[in-house]
This record gives sequence, structure tokens and C-alpha cells, in this order.
Amino acid sequence: MLTVQEKLFCLKLARKTLEDYFKGTYELINPPEEYPSLKQKRGAFVTLLKEGHLRGCIGIIEPLYPLYQVIQEMAISAAFKDPRFPPLTKDELPFIEIEISVLSPLKKGTIEEIEIGKHGVYLIKGFYRGVLLPQVPVEYGWDKKTFLEHLCLKAGLHPNCYKEKDVEIYLFTAEVFKESEFFKN
Repeated sequence: MLTVQEKLFCLKLARKTLEDYFKGTYELINPPEEYPSLKQKRGAFVTLLKEGHLRGCIGIIEPLYPLYQVIQEMAISAAFKDPRFPPLTKDELPFIEIEISVLSPLKKGTIEEIEIGKHGVYLIKGFYRGVLLPQVPVEYGWDKKTFLEHLCLKAGLHPNCYKEKDVEIYLFTAEVFKESEFFKN
């Protein structure tokens, strides 16, 4: 669990990363020593919302890099490399809300174990992969079946693929926080 101060730092870090990127002055920023959790290797997603609607979301699931580095790189990726959206413009930045999801380690699981609102799911079938964060089914009002169907579609498979024997299911939880929880507009 991150402290309130660490969450605030992460949100400010993601925003500063985007501001600096637009200025052409972006450099990787290390966290202060008093935030040791940010130096731990963690998976994380950065989500950009514009007027409450998705504007970009990119992340990594596995804990390959320190959290502070993942947040900065995923902020840039969400803004400029999400293939579902055109690159973010400088004029849009003031209207963007940043949300960060810090992931727990993956755990092999079953469909029966999935709890809506608690678990994100990473689905693997051969070369196909799909992931949905725990907050997604809650935001869209999906039940477990609908959640799994959308996960299959996101992986590029048919909606009932989750029922097949060769599908691997991994569960994770996420600590999710966003700017509107800390900052007034």
C-alpha cells in the first residue's frame, strides 16, 4: 500500500512528465528517499480521462521496473501511443485527469475466484493476451460474464473464449487513485 504522500507524488510525477514532454524537457525523475515504495518494481497503468471519458490507458502488468519509472513511461505511452486514440495535444492537457493503478503481483486463478471490483484479469490463450483492470467492470456496470466476454474480445478472441480449457487466467488487485481525489479544479 502506498501512503497518501506517495500517491500524491505519483500523480504530480505523471502530470509533470506530460508537461515536460510537451516542453521538450522530459527527463526521468527519481523519487525522494522518503518514498522507498516508489523504487520497488511494480506493474502499473496510467489512465487519462477527458471529461470523464477514456482518452488513453497503457500499462505493464509484470513488475519489471521501479514504480516511479513505470509511471513516467506509461504516462507518455497513454498520451501518445494508445492505438485507440490520436496523440494527446498540448491544448488538451489542462482537461485531462490522470488515474494511476498500481498492481499486485499476478496470481494464477480461476473464473470462479474472480470478484467484480476486486480483481483485474489477465487472460492468455496461445499468442493472444488481454487485460482489464478491476475498476473497468464497475465503471461499465458489467457482471462477471460480460466482463469476461469483453476481456476475450480485447485479447482478439471470440467472446466465450474464457470457457476453453487452454485459456490461462491470472488475477491481480490494484490500488487505484486519481487527481480528483486529491486536487480541486
